[in-house]
Amino acid sequence: MDKQLKIFKVISTLEAISFLVLLLIAMPLKYFFDQPEMVRIVGMAHGILFVLYVIGAYWMYEKLNWSLKILGITIFCSILPLGPFFVERKYLPK
Repeated sequence: MDKQLKIFKVISTLEAISFLVLLLIAMPLKYFFDQPEMVRIVGMAHGILFVLYVIGAYWMYEKLNWSLKILGITIFCSILPLGPFFVERKYLPK
């Protein structure tokens, strides 16, 4: 169980960081400096991490016996820039 929890925490952290990099660095480079390359790279990485996060959330739902409400909150938090950090603090064991 500890290994699975650590894997989800790593994916969660990377997903949140990739989203912040996409919003705060890559998008401004694309729209203000006409350099779209970083959006393609970071966007692809973020997309893969997003899918892994959602799969991991379901994995935690089964392993931690979460309610459907907590699963829904966890998945909803994946679309918020700092949402995965909230999930780590509120719903994952220390």
